[in-house]
Amino acid sequence: MKTIIEAVEKKQRPIKAVQFGEGNFLRAFIDYQIDVMNEKAGFNGDVMMVQPLERGMGDMINAQNGLYTTVLRGIEDGKEVEELRPITSVRGCLNPYTQYDEYIALADNPDLRFIFSNTTEAGIAYDPSVKKDDKPQNSFPGKITAFLYRRYVTFGGDRSKGLVFIPCELIDKNGIMLHKYVLQHAADWQLEEDFTKWIDESCDFCCSLVDRIVPGYPRAEAAGICERLGYQDNLLDSAEKFLFWAIEYQKKSYEDELPTGKAGLNVVWTPDMTFYRTRKVRILNGTHTMSVLAAYQTGLNTVEECMKSDLVSKFMHEGLFNEIIPSMDGDKDLLTSYAGDVLNRFRNPYIVHLLLSISLNSTSKFKTRDLPSLLGYVEKNGKLPKVLVFSLASLISFYEGKRIENGALIGNRNGEEYKIMDSPEVLEKFASLYSREYCCNGKKAATVASEILGMESWWGMDLRTVEGLEEMVKDDLEAIWTKGMTEAMKALLEK
Repeated sequence: MKTIIEAVEKKQRPIKAVQFGEGNFLRAFIDYQIDVMNEKAGFNGDVMMVQPLERGMGDMINAQNGLYTTVLRGIEDGKEVEELRPITSVRGCLNPYTQYDEYIALADNPDLRFIFSNTTEAGIAYDPSVKKDDKPQNSFPGKITAFLYRRYVTFGGDRSKGLVFIPCELIDKNGIMLHKYVLQHAADWQLEEDFTKWIDESCDFCCSLVDRIVPGYPRAEAAGICERLGYQDNLLDSAEKFLFWAIEYQKKSYEDELPTGKAGLNVVWTPDMTFYRTRKVRILNGTHTMSVLAAYQTGLNTVEECMKSDLVSKFMHEGLFNEIIPSMDGDKDLLTSYAGDVLNRFRNPYIVHLLLSISLNSTSKFKTRDLPSLLGYVEKNGKLPKVLVFSLASLISFYEGKRIENGALIGNRNGEEYKIMDSPEVLEKFASLYSREYCCNGKKAATVASEILGMESWWGMDLRTVEGLEEMVKDDLEAIWTKGMTEAMKALLEK
């Protein structure tokens, strides 16, 4: 069989973007979009990847000359669809820990305009130990500060040589935080005031919100996919067909330079992406958190199984359309349309999304994703939302365990043990509560509900102050422990 280098023709274009991060997500999201813009909108640009950590995928990427294939699959108009696309937009990958001079010389490139990144949520963080003369700096903001200073010196402070940053890390205000830490490093290193001015006047740090599920290398199917392609590709990258990107610019939209619209991509340039962030967090992420813990306790293991279950899919639909969306501000048609897309994505048979994986850190997730909908519904309707309240009770019952092993609280589902992963404080509180002796399910439900809802440090407020919430959670817990999750959910939906 041919290699991908032998089978796919690659044109060399100017390097217009540097990308910090070489993992599956950016390759199926950023580099895919640049490939489409090259084909459909005349972008005429390549990306040079930079490996953020000393160890990574750079050698594998360079072994294939930057080439790989995206395997995009999903549901459209009720039918399964697939797109196999060779990506030719990546020039290669540099490791700044072993190729520092070649890496830092990227700052001298007059064609360079955009910097993309996904260095994980921990990547955009301030590290005061980072120094200007480190080669390279260990932190991502440190690397960026040194990179910008090199560019500033090379071009003599030319205001036309500024860069546009569009980070993809999943933290709020990612661009603003990166800008803040770069300026902090510039101050720490006592760099000249004109450099700071050059950053503020010539560069732009956009915030962005990314939305595409990327499972990555399809190991079980790789041989068959390569057989169909007619070439060997060791970097196959699978993702869902759905893609959405909200870019919040600080100075102006850059769609004239990064022609996402002309290429037909689902990208929104906006001065305020609050609506889009809230929509994703409360509809997509919120529906996950609302439903997966209850669904797991009924015996299901994946999101696809949830969508095939009449009971759980009805539970999700009821909570999403009749509670979450009515609790939100904004255009209801846009919210409803997005919710429909989300459910289609959940039905995608090619995405194996384990409920236990989604369950990680569910207490903080509920606070961020579902508690605003619960409280918003109360504020707008003057009553409690039954599905969201039941989902809170389901969280409390999911966390039932008495012993902690290797950082996990051990739960039990019909004789099968499972690991509950959260912060030590959360796990220890639940273990302590569930290790007590209770005379009956009613007493147990009342005690556990009261103590968990009263954890102000978890929820940002004492939830017992929400009228009727403690009593409803107690009743739901008692139903779950007396009837079992499946029957308790059926009874809830029949009310």
